[in-house]
Amino acid sequence: VWPPRFANTKIRDINREVDQIKFDIQDLERWRDRIFSAIHSGVVVNDEGKSVELTESRGIDILGNIIESSIISENKNLYGDIHNLGHVAIALCHDPENKNLETFSVMGDTATAMRDPIFYRWHAFIDDLFQEHKNTLPRYTQEQLDFPGVRVKSVQISGENLSPNTLATYWQKSDVDLSRGLDFTPRGSVYARFTHLQHVPFTYKIEVENNGPPKAGTVRIFLSPRFDERGLPMLFRDQKNLFIEMDRFKVALKGKTNIILRKSDESTVTIPFERTFRNLDANRPDEEDTTRADQFNFCGCGWPHHMLVPKGTADGFPCSLFVMVSDYEQDKVSGSVTGTCDDAFAYCGIRGSVYPDKRSMGFPFDRQPRTGAGDLKRFMTPNMFTQNVVIIHNNRVVSPNVPSVQL
Repeated sequence: VWPPRFANTKIRDINREVDQIKFDIQDLERWRDRIFSAIHSGVVVNDEGKSVELTESRGIDILGNIIESSIISENKNLYGDIHNLGHVAIALCHDPENKNLETFSVMGDTATAMRDPIFYRWHAFIDDLFQEHKNTLPRYTQEQLDFPGVRVKSVQISGENLSPNTLATYWQKSDVDLSRGLDFTPRGSVYARFTHLQHVPFTYKIEVENNGPPKAGTVRIFLSPRFDERGLPMLFRDQKNLFIEMDRFKVALKGKTNIILRKSDESTVTIPFERTFRNLDANRPDEEDTTRADQFNFCGCGWPHHMLVPKGTADGFPCSLFVMVSDYEQDKVSGSVTGTCDDAFAYCGIRGSVYPDKRSMGFPFDRQPRTGAGDLKRFMTPNMFTQNVVIIHNNRVVSPNVPSVQL
């Protein structure tokens, strides 16, 4: 049973000897201020007192190791562990000194933290730290974004029994085997049925014109809301932070017109339902074989495919679908771009290799727009295209093993 957090509870200094946890809220504030100072100065101070520059290519990695903080933080004594101990401060705010002998709340366990609404407020703050760093980087020029000779002429989404450029979601019931989580003598499989968001499979149709010789490109697909909370078209500086990546893949472009068809279940962001809730005992290698064990564990990385599409609304939630084709020669990295369980490489990378894209994660929305690009239309170059789409949510529940959904 998780302890509750009552209304108007305030976070306070944590001093729990039994858990060997002691830190002050002022510690979090000092770490925050030092991180902001490092971002604005463009350098961090490592544990040897030397300055380490937050460069365009490596700065985000250095900052991530500090904020998380990981064992390779440049200086844990100076920059602390703001992300994790923020979780702890919230998780123990109901009993910060262990006077009531209560354990931590849901925010203190990675398996349950996302069930707490405050999780998203805390992570919005953590995201703001990274955005602050990204805002200090040089803005992408039109030349950096363009792909000379390549033009995206049209984009369309189609799904079974759906109008063009319509995405549809609904509720799906699925069964999960819980037997390996039970602590008594096994008596066969024990299944639990739960309800989760699901979407109707769809296909992208992208028309690309190549006015030069055959070449390779990288297709990048993103989705974001079109309007703000007042119903007004979003300014690009706000909208760019709300784009979610739907897919990314390499494509060969022949001369003249190219028609690219891509199914939603081919996304390099997601993993299938079967791997999200896989049997961790089946085909599991011996733990002494660390290489194969690490590979096995890595295969669980990826965004659940049934959560690829946001929920939407009954009336249809208006969104912008953004498609960009960038120059693969500028995107490619040395080393392998394939590996064990690489179908979610955009989200997880490739185990044992460099991230398979020289561009930053979130490119081209990871920096402030160039001067004059006040909205998405003015930001675009010929190798980009936006399509207005709607996400319709049908508030019905579909039972397992139903092959298709009529919406």
